[in-house]
Amino acid sequence: MLFARQDLLAQEDGHLAPYAVRSSQTRGRAYPEPESRYRTPFQKDRDRVNHTTAFRRLQYKTQVFVNFEGDYYRTRLTHTLEVAQVARSIARALGLNPDLTETIALAHDLGHPPFGHAGEAVLNELMREHGGFDHNKQSLRIVTHLEKRYPGFRGLNLCWESREGIIKHETRYTLPEAEGYEPHLRPSLEAQIVNLADEIAYYAHDLDDGLRSGLLRPPQLGEVELLRDLLGELGLRPEGLEELGRRVFIRELLGLLITDTIHATHQILQAHRIESPEAVRHHPGPLAGYSPGLTQQLEHLRAFLYENFYQHPYVVRQVGKSRFVLERLFAAYTQEPRVLPREVQKAAQEEGIHRAACDYIAGMTDRFALDEYARLFEPGFYR
Repeated sequence: MLFARQDLLAQEDGHLAPYAVRSSQTRGRAYPEPESRYRTPFQKDRDRVNHTTAFRRLQYKTQVFVNFEGDYYRTRLTHTLEVAQVARSIARALGLNPDLTETIALAHDLGHPPFGHAGEAVLNELMREHGGFDHNKQSLRIVTHLEKRYPGFRGLNLCWESREGIIKHETRYTLPEAEGYEPHLRPSLEAQIVNLADEIAYYAHDLDDGLRSGLLRPPQLGEVELLRDLLGELGLRPEGLEELGRRVFIRELLGLLITDTIHATHQILQAHRIESPEAVRHHPGPLAGYSPGLTQQLEHLRAFLYENFYQHPYVVRQVGKSRFVLERLFAAYTQEPRVLPREVQKAAQEEGIHRAACDYIAGMTDRFALDEYARLFEPGFYR
């Protein structure tokens, strides 16, 4: 038995919740083109994101630890894959469109520069007089302009809903600027789920990497109510937490957060009688969320990670190094554009040297940025 695109669209119509975005109702692509014979439009979007150069580069971009610091720490790519897994699990339980959800999840960090959030802050500061830098905008810029894979248009020509979900990716620290994508309205529930999945993945894998690295010590877990209670339920003692116990603990924490999000979001949707994608968009606030009790506990976990992990002296030193490298690269490129590759020099003629240099740096992996610094500033380095 074969399932062609029309069969898959019919399956969506029959099985998705009324508030889910259906592929058959997409607002379409910027450039008309034939759809796939055996894929829905959002499945096609997902596959296009997977095959981009920007997606592959995430393998060598910082999550918390710079790429060369160890083979087992999360990178920006493994973080993205974990976000996609969490988001799919939540989306399926709520009857949402898993393909649109996965597309947004896989694309949400394409625009991250080398060295993680520290790199983003540096580029935003350097570009202050030239339009700034924001990784959400850069992700959209990649899929609409920078990736060159098709003869008829620039970018990936994704569906409107996929592009909207990328530009409206929201965290508690940043609110998106979504000019051209109905900024006065909320994004789809699929996009809202990706926002939460991003947080959930951070909580679990940053805690895991902190413990694995030794920057966080198991006895410290008892300082956080959520972690202390979960350890007790699992019969684990913080001071005696070994590798297998840590893996069980992180897995159960992830499951707890996912389950709470499913139940809490379902209750919110029922309470507000949300019965269509339009009702989602016009609702005054986000509809995806945690239960009130877990929300408060996560505030404590966030503060714990910030104080004991993100602000650990070792991490802060690496942030300082990355700032120095990116500032020197940006200065070298903007002061002497001839050191840039020919295609970047050509882009500078069209868009200005500052934006072209910023795009070039943002696309670098950690390793390439460090090698490029050595090529420019270290005598005897010719690789």
